[in-house]
Amino acid sequence: MRTAIYYGPEDIRCSDKPDPTITEDHQILVEVNATSICGSDLHLYRGALDPIMEKGRSQTGHELIARVSEVGRSVGKFKVGDRVSMAYSCSCGECYMCEVGQTAHCETTQKSVYGFGVPFGDLNGTHTEALILPYADGHVIKVPDAIDDASALTLSCNLPSAIIANNLADIQPGENVAIIGCGPTGLLAMDIALGKSAGQVVCIDQLDYRLAVAAKKGAITINSNKDGWKDQALALTKGRGFDKIIEVVGYPETLQMCLDLIRPGGTIAAIGVFADQEFNLVLIDVFLRDISLHMNGFANVQPFMWEGIRLMERGVINPADYFSHEFKLDNIDQAFKTFYEKSDNALKMMIRP
Repeated sequence: MRTAIYYGPEDIRCSDKPDPTITEDHQILVEVNATSICGSDLHLYRGALDPIMEKGRSQTGHELIARVSEVGRSVGKFKVGDRVSMAYSCSCGECYMCEVGQTAHCETTQKSVYGFGVPFGDLNGTHTEALILPYADGHVIKVPDAIDDASALTLSCNLPSAIIANNLADIQPGENVAIIGCGPTGLLAMDIALGKSAGQVVCIDQLDYRLAVAAKKGAITINSNKDGWKDQALALTKGRGFDKIIEVVGYPETLQMCLDLIRPGGTIAAIGVFADQEFNLVLIDVFLRDISLHMNGFANVQPFMWEGIRLMERGVINPADYFSHEFKLDNIDQAFKTFYEKSDNALKMMIRP
């Protein structure tokens, strides 16, 4: 079986692995129809998570659309042939943390995440031909055939995260909203924010081609690489700052951008994955300006997957709009390189076995 393996920073390639087999009653075996690369995977690719990856063995990928090919004896929700996706974090659905909605902090699986190395459960990744999904009844979901593969892939991470970001921001009609980062999750967050009758939705990024995508959907766009970008953004709010900001990048610089642009009493929903060891957060600034800061990069996506399906079935959101490239699994190295370097107007990558 062909599987993507982490060999070091900027070195992820396909290798042969033994075919997976069910070893526990709560598992299902699935055959991959398609997978993709998430922005959080780029932290892994650039080496930020190198110490926790076992070179030559750790698998990558946490987004999936697949068909069930075998079912463990205690699995009750799925049968052979079902079309499924799963949350990027593996959760049992029965422990206290799962019951209170903190599925990424499942007490049974101990924060297990697909494709993210030894400390996160050492699970197999989705960049493969087939894989085992443990505790399937707890975090796997059936996907209607009417939803295309590209859109379905966003159920594992991007779309539920965008829903969570909007819930945390609690956007009210007429409020001015800034979205930092126009990758797929940021654009999906933008789609939802635009539907909330916000006053102005302003998307900020460094790549003109991504900003052009946001502008076509009706957002105001600002390139933060250009001189005067901050003054331009604040001028849209008459200098007071934005009511709500959604951060979807996960770098120290982008969190600082949020603090520079938020108004007193405003809300920041930071759902980017902050993988760097240090960043400068001046808490007295947050305190004195009464800023509400929500950091939710380790998102509990499983409870919001069903809402993502509803949004797609009703035509409110079409995540397929944001897929720019398709690669074969054997070319996973090129897919990562293209996405990481943002070459060829890369936005979202589909990977086929």
